[in-house]
Amino acid sequence: MIALTAAEIADITHGRLTGAPGIAPTSVVTDSREAAPGSLYVAKPGEHADGHDFVDAAFERGAVLVLAEREVADAAGNPLPAVVVEDAVLAMGALAAEAVRRIRAARQQRGEDFTVIGITGSAGKTTTKDLLAGVLSTAGPTVAPQGSYNGEVGVPLTVFSADENTRFLVIEMGATGLGHIKYLADMVKPDIGVVLVVGTAHAGEFGGVENIAKTKGELVEALSEHGTAVINLDDGRVAAMRSRTKAKVLGFTASPATTEEVEARNVVVNDQGFPDFDLVLPDGGPSVQVRSRLIGGHHVTNLLAAAAAAFAAGLPAADIASSLSSQSAASRWRMERTERADGVTIINDAYNANPESMRAALRTLADLGQGRRTWAVLGAMLELGEDSIREHTAVGTQVVRLNISRLVVVGREARALYVSAIQEGSWGDECSFTETVEEAYELLRNELEPGDLVLFKSSNGVGLRHLGDRIALPPRAEPTGDTADEAAASEGNELL
Repeated sequence: MIALTAAEIADITHGRLTGAPGIAPTSVVTDSREAAPGSLYVAKPGEHADGHDFVDAAFERGAVLVLAEREVADAAGNPLPAVVVEDAVLAMGALAAEAVRRIRAARQQRGEDFTVIGITGSAGKTTTKDLLAGVLSTAGPTVAPQGSYNGEVGVPLTVFSADENTRFLVIEMGATGLGHIKYLADMVKPDIGVVLVVGTAHAGEFGGVENIAKTKGELVEALSEHGTAVINLDDGRVAAMRSRTKAKVLGFTASPATTEEVEARNVVVNDQGFPDFDLVLPDGGPSVQVRSRLIGGHHVTNLLAAAAAAFAAGLPAADIASSLSSQSAASRWRMERTERADGVTIINDAYNANPESMRAALRTLADLGQGRRTWAVLGAMLELGEDSIREHTAVGTQVVRLNISRLVVVGREARALYVSAIQEGSWGDECSFTETVEEAYELLRNELEPGDLVLFKSSNGVGLRHLGDRIALPPRAEPTGDTADEAAASEGNELL
């Protein structure tokens, strides 16, 4: 973390300081349980609890300063060291912007490069972020988000992990409405902006897919003429963003391209579900082989995006291909494969879901399941608005047409998926509907057989990722699921 005194924090956030101005926190936390000696604790109001109620707990664990929206005191009524601001989350953003500015200035003064890369898209952000961070870390100190920290809280927390030794700062950017990506981009001022896909997830919340495209394009609009916009040419809405940026444009594609783009040639998916291809970069050199360890052909987009961003950041082709070929899934619940001792294979891809990622996961299940009994355990794709019934109906039809052996639909919000599968011709015990996750667990526990291949896929809020964990592990080792905290960053929510 960049060193900032309490007085400087108050000045940057336009806050009111109570306590010693010389206090200099060494870390920032939004969860009182994560507080450690030297922490700045951000007491923000949350959806389920108010972080101000846990200030004492943070100080007991070593916090030295609190960023709060009202004055705070200990049990005896004595004021605690605090910077009191109108909005703690916006204050975090102001601190993050200043941290990025100071890192850039310090490195420039030493004649050292500092590159900020922003990544957005309706699907694939976290996987691409993980891949890119893996590649860049071979060339210098790299900071990237934990999990899917990609919103107005998660992005500052990522920035606070960087310091003057950081060479690359990778930022994942999610949104739930117009202007959100612009806010994050203005905060970190990326040198490279990556746009993956424009999907239909959250279409209801955004007011339509065109507003999603408009929001995603805010990233390339924020780039300066010295920056690079990395865009997916295989997505028409993303490709159209070329006209929305002053920056240099570097496209990537799995289709035949010009020598000025990043291209995947001779794409195949092997019998383990891993995509292989020849990577062509616009450097005039020969192609290099990428032999990925990620499950599913849809990851070609993410691999190409990471390769293009790394190339824009100055890394050589051989290093890019070598790193991409060595990486497996780094974040949980993204096509996460587990082999049970009895021969049952679990693919847990239930961190989030939208129509595009659902179709990709089901195709992968069908491809991997040749000669095996396949199960699709599916929950709702949330926040699709007026398209929800139509999109769930289309998924149910796809399950049947892909000849998936068994379909288990969990929860009333996904019932249209179950109905459409029956109407498409899935009869008897081929198709089951359960009201709750617990009912689905009992069904699977009783009916899975050695050799079965099981996919779990749903939006985060449905909780099928934890059902997948329960089925993957012996009953006595079942995880207890998410833990709650009064001031958690709330980055587990799906941000598009």
